[in-house]
Amino acid sequence: MNNLKTVALLAFMSTLLWLVAVSLFPDGGFMIGFLFVIGFNVLAYFFSDKLALATSRAKPVTEAELPNVYAIVRRLALQKNMPEPRIYLIESPQPNAFATGRSPKHAAVAVTSGILQILTDDELEGVLAHELAHVSNRDILISSIAAMIASALTMLARMAFWFGGGNNRESPLGAIGAIISLVVAPIAAMLIRLAISRTREFQADETGAETTGRPMMLASALEKISAGASRIPMNVNPATAQLFIENPMKALRGGGMMKLLSTHPPTEERIARLAQMAQGVR
Repeated sequence: MNNLKTVALLAFMSTLLWLVAVSLFPDGGFMIGFLFVIGFNVLAYFFSDKLALATSRAKPVTEAELPNVYAIVRRLALQKNMPEPRIYLIESPQPNAFATGRSPKHAAVAVTSGILQILTDDELEGVLAHELAHVSNRDILISSIAAMIASALTMLARMAFWFGGGNNRESPLGAIGAIISLVVAPIAAMLIRLAISRTREFQADETGAETTGRPMMLASALEKISAGASRIPMNVNPATAQLFIENPMKALRGGGMMKLLSTHPPTEERIARLAQMAQGVR
């Protein structure tokens, strides 16, 4: 269901992009700019792991420094028949973790010093299984595609504003299309991209829990991580917030409408789904 939802959201984004492009530039005038956006996001895809690690101030650590993390990751990687990812440490009191890398061969897992202080080894295994699930599920690729489409829609809106979007704006319908392209499309793209991010978190929870066979260990970890992230702010680049197992900017987040703009689903819902898995409901 999570994968189907992701496909549906990506298909809707692609359709929205096509409709906006055809409406604004029927003669294909947007193609150069669109290719530029594709090229930019391809570069971002290949170097996203380095960027994420650098902006989060993650430092590589040896097995002697974090033997328990290495042991858990090695066991999980062997179980999933995938290469061992590189291990990084972020010096931050906030409990959190993330994985990055466009494929299992280029994966890296980063944990904060805070998460190592509050989780048991069983809970930590649940978190690391979740992070390896992101890699095996190719979530970096999926998020890169969503980012590319969202960037293209934003670029089209700006082109329409500055260059008029061809001759379509002269007609009433063309004017309406221009307004939709300028205002509605970029907002819709952002909301869909965030929805995809939340969907992939659910999928990583499910895959990680299936790997360990102990969903409630991940549920217990999420409860502790959420409580810590709500109290302890973390200085990170907002662009990398979606990579973490919990929103590292949660301490700064409000309620209400902000839930729609969140990169992560509510912790309570994630825990409820894991509890259903433990009971054999899902």
